[in-house]
Amino acid sequence: MATVRPLVRFAVTGALLILIGLALLVGGIVLVTAGGTPFYLLAGIGFGAAGVLLWRGLAEALIAYAALLAAMLAWSLWEVGLDWWPLAARLDLAFVFGVLLVLPWIARHLRGPQSGRIVLALVVGASAVVAVGAGLRDTHEIAGQLPDAGPAVAATAPARVPDGEWHAYGRTAAGQRWSPLAQVTPDNVARLQVAWQFRTGDVRGRPGDPEETTDEVTPLKIGSRLYFCTPHQSVIALDATTGQQAWRYDPKMQADLALQHQTCRGLSYQPPAEAASATAPAASVALRGSGRRLDIAANDAKARADCGAKLFLATADGRLIALDPDTGAVCSRFGGGAGQIDLGANMPNLHPGSYYSTSPVIVTKRLVIVGGTVLDNFSTREESGVIRAYDIDTGALVWNWDSGNPDVTTPIAADATYTANSPNSWSIASVDEALGLVYLPMGNQPPDQWGGQRSPAVEKYSSSVVALDLATGRVRWVYQTVHHDLWDYDVPSQPSLVDLSVNGTTVPALVQPTKQGELFVLDRRTGQPLLPVAEQPAPQGAAAGDHTAGTQPKSALSYEPARLTGKDMWGGTIIDQMMCRIAFHKLRYEGRFTPPSTQGSLIYPGNFGTFNWGGVAVDPQRQSAFTTPTYLAFVSTLVPRPNPTAELVQNGQPPKGALPALNENFGAPFAVKLHPFTSPLGIPCQAPPWGYVAGADLRTGKVAWEHRNGTVRDLSPIPLPLRMGVPNLGGPVMTAGGVAFLSGSMDDYVRGYDVRTGRQLWEERLPAGGQATPMTYLGADGRQYLLVVAGGHGSTGTRPGDYVIAYALPKP
Repeated sequence: MATVRPLVRFAVTGALLILIGLALLVGGIVLVTAGGTPFYLLAGIGFGAAGVLLWRGLAEALIAYAALLAAMLAWSLWEVGLDWWPLAARLDLAFVFGVLLVLPWIARHLRGPQSGRIVLALVVGASAVVAVGAGLRDTHEIAGQLPDAGPAVAATAPARVPDGEWHAYGRTAAGQRWSPLAQVTPDNVARLQVAWQFRTGDVRGRPGDPEETTDEVTPLKIGSRLYFCTPHQSVIALDATTGQQAWRYDPKMQADLALQHQTCRGLSYQPPAEAASATAPAASVALRGSGRRLDIAANDAKARADCGAKLFLATADGRLIALDPDTGAVCSRFGGGAGQIDLGANMPNLHPGSYYSTSPVIVTKRLVIVGGTVLDNFSTREESGVIRAYDIDTGALVWNWDSGNPDVTTPIAADATYTANSPNSWSIASVDEALGLVYLPMGNQPPDQWGGQRSPAVEKYSSSVVALDLATGRVRWVYQTVHHDLWDYDVPSQPSLVDLSVNGTTVPALVQPTKQGELFVLDRRTGQPLLPVAEQPAPQGAAAGDHTAGTQPKSALSYEPARLTGKDMWGGTIIDQMMCRIAFHKLRYEGRFTPPSTQGSLIYPGNFGTFNWGGVAVDPQRQSAFTTPTYLAFVSTLVPRPNPTAELVQNGQPPKGALPALNENFGAPFAVKLHPFTSPLGIPCQAPPWGYVAGADLRTGKVAWEHRNGTVRDLSPIPLPLRMGVPNLGGPVMTAGGVAFLSGSMDDYVRGYDVRTGRQLWEERLPAGGQATPMTYLGADGRQYLLVVAGGHGSTGTRPGDYVIAYALPKP
């Protein structure tokens, strides 16, 4: 029996090595054929040879395995240096088996000289030393610091927002996500604790919910109350100091909506001092609708109010509702007495759930300005991306800007329709009332990945920042961030307005993050770059019937990732890392802006975006930005449609029974398969980090510091808090106290950072995903509060919930 046991160990361990060798050998042949490195093929031979020798119980197996491990160690260091996670993917299996083989339970029973055991032990030890050395350094870190806070250059927004309040999505209409509160500092932030917690009762998973049902709201703080909307569009008012509910409004949503996104990023607020007169609008701006019933909520809600101030809610069934902040009652003078207006008015191709707003509207002294989202990549006959301005008191249409018909902004005739399928603005706008401009982050015309039929107007305004005149809606300037966008690189986030000191002169600036990783810093008066922008050559060779732009703009302040190579492929083991290398070599990839193709193209960064709707936070005192770059590659594959025109029925709508799935593109010559570039184990094929926090000087365009952010605790099967740097979805907030906060990383934590160095100072576990932008305010007790919404994100799979959590320093 004592003799049998070692033989079993030899057989089992040897068989495992042979199986690994066979997998690497076969995969290695495929990889070489695809144009990749031959090392996996050679490693397969090495594993197989060591396995055969071990199966036979020969001590030469130890020498063979030592040579294999030494070769793999040298090769790994040559490919990736002392970068721990890429080293681990290459060496983890080999190292584990090396430890097993050198232990007495196998080594001492092998036939032959035992000198191989010493050699193997030395190689295993060398591998361990390399692993420790790699673990003690971070090859991706940029160490440095941002400038100290100086006096504010100028007030970007009117001073009507008290320091302790938060009146708009980005605190003010400037969208800085910066608070002048300074009670919480780097010295005391670690003492933050939960002050109160509120449960909304709105959790994803209701019948009819799309996959992307998400809680992305940033609450407002006005007076003594907080105001916010839930994913299913209930509006809730809480006492800001205690978290007690004051009122709740149910908009009675229309049923059976074909939504792609079920979310509400926030409400908008009109202060009472800015309420317009009750004078009825002229006939030329009369109220109009689409013929849908607007009494869904108005007739059975609370009593109507003659509102001095207003909260505005844009709903998923295409309405704009005005509420009284004091009571939650609908505002009687808005919308012809209904308290709401129909955003489906004059829309082409209108169907339930096909047009709505996921982001808060923009509010000025006399206007409420509304953009919206359309079904993304469903068909070529979607609704219009028109931007409309309504009288803030009555809801009458004042002007409309349709990017498909941009020169006519006077209110549309009652019997006319806007341009179908024109580029829309689904994210959050910003406004500078002193300059008389509203700034729109523009999306693209469906389909995103094929643009062979785009009009000159579409080509001009897609994926651009557009500045419109507040009085007339006419274009004052346009700055395009991507030419002929084929990658779903919409301008995803709110432009941040800040006054910068440039060569001793104060310049009104606009900071625009983009999905492809650029931060464009523009003069917001003219749209001209303040930081240099270079047009760089872009890959060519679009699909049949399409073309690509010859160049693409790159800002001096760029988070463009390095071009991927086979060396950048990753996996949990050397085997799935090899599979990622095979997939990489089979895809078309020529760097950023590689066109989609029927072969399948690697898009990096993918449409998840280096930056998305959360944007960045901008500090007007430090003249800097706190940013959260994320890097995930996607695969975009065009699927030819034999007869695209026949797929649309006579009334111009998609086939009956077709689901509003992303990327169907009915009516276009290609559908699109779009998915993350992942290994057979479902983890990203590109090596980590996938997410960072970074600080940038907006005057020089220099990234002062950058650190990987977040752990895989909630992403891996085993909840290990390994700080690999994970993706983020949701924006940061900065404070005058020198602390920034972020809750959007995919590991269910809220964290606080020193804005000068980026050093993490505090973290607290969240009960659900925090994919929203935090905010901060002053309570009635004089304490500064940090508010985090944790409801989870459906399409990223973070934990669902319905939490609103306030943190504060302990009471004195």
